[in-house]
Amino acid sequence: MRFEPLAIAAALLATSAHAAVVSTSSVGFKIENRATVAATPEQVWTALSDVGGWWTSEHTYSGSASNMTMPLKVGGCFCEALPGGGVEHGRVIAVMPEQKLLRVQAALGPLQDKGVAAVLTFQVKPTPGGSEIIESYNVGGATADVIQMAPVVDQVLAAQLKGLKAYVDPPMP
Repeated sequence: MRFEPLAIAAALLATSAHAAVVSTSSVGFKIENRATVAATPEQVWTALSDVGGWWTSEHTYSGSASNMTMPLKVGGCFCEALPGGGVEHGRVIAVMPEQKLLRVQAALGPLQDKGVAAVLTFQVKPTPGGSEIIESYNVGGATADVIQMAPVVDQVLAAQLKGLKAYVDPPMP
């Protein structure tokens, strides 16, 4: 991922009023973002597996989200193909289609080399006229410098949820 120090500082300033960092402690943080969409829970569930269609390209190593895959099966690799190699962003650890719950063990981006444990969860719930998508991210085993990254991580994950929302609810022409 392309994280420059000035970009991180700017993102921290831009997200200071963002309320989706729901808790922090001396060893970690929790983020939660929500979106309401007109798509059915089944449509959202199907879309989750097409991560390359809704993840933002700016938050990839290759510069193209189309290089990303995430099969909805336990052990499925949330992976990105790179020329001559690749990156495992995470591993699917829970797939509950009836409950529309997907859980991925994933220390994302700059957290990958920090030795933290992190879990990204998507829960899709029916609402009148559509669905609510709840995206949560729990990071544990963090140091103070990692905990300070919570607002930036929140901004990145909020962008992914926004991309998923746009993917399942394209704007009307």
